[in-house]
Amino acid sequence: MNRLKTITGLTLITLSLLCCNAKKNSKTPTATARILTENEVGVKMLPDEIEAVKAPFKTIPFEKPVFPAEKVTLVLSATAINTATIQTAIDRLSAKGGGTVIIPNGKWLTGRIHLKDNINFHLENEAQLVFSGEIKDFLPVVFTRIEGIEVMSLGACIYANGATNIAVTGKGKLIGPQKGSIRDRILTKDVIDNVIDPKTAVSERIVDGTKQDWIFPPMFISPINCKKVYIEGVSLENSAFWNIVPIYCDNVIIRGVTVNSVGIARGDGIDIESSKNVLIEYCNLSTGDDCFTMKAGRGEDGIRVNKSTENVVVRYCLALEGHGGITCGSETAGMIRNLYVHDCVFNIDGVGIRFKTRRSRGGGGENLTYERIRMNLEQTAIKWDMLGSSGSVGDLADRLPARAINTLTPKFKNITIKDISIENCSTFIKVFGIPESPVTHLTIKNATVNCTELFNAHDLQDATFKNMSITTKDSTLFLLDSKNIVFDQIDFKTPQFVKLDIKGTASDSIFVRSGSNIKNTQWFKKN
Repeated sequence: MNRLKTITGLTLITLSLLCCNAKKNSKTPTATARILTENEVGVKMLPDEIEAVKAPFKTIPFEKPVFPAEKVTLVLSATAINTATIQTAIDRLSAKGGGTVIIPNGKWLTGRIHLKDNINFHLENEAQLVFSGEIKDFLPVVFTRIEGIEVMSLGACIYANGATNIAVTGKGKLIGPQKGSIRDRILTKDVIDNVIDPKTAVSERIVDGTKQDWIFPPMFISPINCKKVYIEGVSLENSAFWNIVPIYCDNVIIRGVTVNSVGIARGDGIDIESSKNVLIEYCNLSTGDDCFTMKAGRGEDGIRVNKSTENVVVRYCLALEGHGGITCGSETAGMIRNLYVHDCVFNIDGVGIRFKTRRSRGGGGENLTYERIRMNLEQTAIKWDMLGSSGSVGDLADRLPARAINTLTPKFKNITIKDISIENCSTFIKVFGIPESPVTHLTIKNATVNCTELFNAHDLQDATFKNMSITTKDSTLFLLDSKNIVFDQIDFKTPQFVKLDIKGTASDSIFVRSGSNIKNTQWFKKN
């Protein structure tokens, strides 16, 4: 019988620390699957056709869109703003049933663009579409969602609402808002929770720069309430905010996209916001914030909307710079579920696999699977941060005292990470859960790891770490208020014998078995 199952749910057990000589493994544990390298993923490997998707949950068939045959190549001005010319062509072609609007080679200035039904917005190879930096070129305000809260704001450089079968394609370049009133007036002195009242009707949450001395910057490409969204091939740079952000969308394909927002605060690469049935593949992201990110609304407003992000596949992608390679959160109110990330490479200065939420955010994430991931990092390889900072959530960032569980209490559970190669990182694993809502049902297995620091877990429950080879200067597994934890078949390549450092009255049932450079151990809670 499984010993862990036997002890789960027992009353307080007398403290015991049973040690014996570690068993010698007949072979060194390593990841058994082939893990791709940087040269095998990303934009340069993009195939013409979309390969069939295999995921640990049911997915829709992901297929390239089909548009009517009519094509309109625009005649644009090199000296004037071209918003009206571009928008008129989109409106007219959509009214006729759709087709392709082509931005020709050259450098062109425009304001906000609205995509409509059955429109493929295509940039020729040498086309550069540059967006205005002035607020007036993004008015009137439109319905959108900023950092997980619904508002009436500037929207996005390329925007759509309620459209079906839309695309942005081609190998041209999109260049974000230039210097001007937008960048001069971006809200930086406060957080959105403090300036938007969730009890106010959305229609009254107007942020157009007339009643405030600040604005929410426009996202780059953000369809909202759309079906069948396709983005392929384009390059994005100089965004004022998040880059590609489907909101409340269904059937989204993003492939072969290049993003460069390095140095731009909150310059996320791709944010999937309360959308479902999403495929992201063969993309290169270099960002000023998180790279590939899953979000689902923020706090009370996100709970009111209650739309999840679900059934998302990220594959064959490359993160080259950013705060997080693949991130869930920190806006999680509607839940992030059924995420499958595989065959990706993260060579960044930040965290590889990142989970973020806050006591005030609600929701969380579940059924999240990551496999065949290669990482070369400056920071932590795998990290949960569920508390945040006092600057954003006040004293809710204090771990203790534990709070009463309510509708805004987030949770992360049912997470599998396997077949990973971590070439470099500062710390292998950090888990900063919430005392009243620990990270639960976590499995990490089949890993080769090179790290400076080893393991730091607060508020973790029902976790297994198995079949790993870990090279590190550290020799401590630290656990605080964590229980039902198993370390199995781990080859520790450490300068000293690895020891457990267990603290907290909630810690219980910690097992080490069949490892090297560590003693087999069974640790139970004291009466």
